[in-house]
Amino acid sequence: MTAENHAKRKGRSRSGKTGTLAIIGTLLLLSAGFRLATEAGQVIASEPETAATEAEPPPARLDLARPEQMNAALEAIRAREERLIAREAEMDEREATVSAAESAIQGELDKLEAAEESLRETIALASAAAEDDLAQLTKVYSNMKPKQAAALFEKMDSTFAAGFLGRMASENAARIMAGMSPEKAYEISVKLAGRNAEIPLE
Repeated sequence: MTAENHAKRKGRSRSGKTGTLAIIGTLLLLSAGFRLATEAGQVIASEPETAATEAEPPPARLDLARPEQMNAALEAIRAREERLIAREAEMDEREATVSAAESAIQGELDKLEAAEESLRETIALASAAAEDDLAQLTKVYSNMKPKQAAALFEKMDSTFAAGFLGRMASENAARIMAGMSPEKAYEISVKLAGRNAEIPLE
């Protein structure tokens, strides 16, 4: 074998090895590319689900109160509402009672004022009638003869007699007292002096 043939065979051997390595490298690159494409697709496909999961957390993760706690809170609210309603009703009833009592008291006051006014009118009428009666009797006694009038005043209460004599003219009273007994005339004089002493000078 010549040197030239040996060189040709050696060159073909190197060329075969190089081609084989290139094919293996290409297959590895294709396999890696396929694997990367598959993983990228899975990642892309899973992104919407992940975003949806993050935007809307599952109900199990919500911070909700337990049913028994919620029921207890509702019962407390209902109880408080019932207490408020009962208290409001009690206040309304008390206000109605006070209003009725005030109306009754005002009615009694109105009746009392009406009774007082009627009593004042009655007293005024009685006083006027009594004054008229006294004036009429005083006039009758003044027109009587002194001796007859003295006999009546002798039997009359000294205070009552002094009231009539005090209404008469001085001369008429003096003539009547002159016909009385000294004791009776003295008693009536004391009564008249006492009445005059009670009259203010100013």
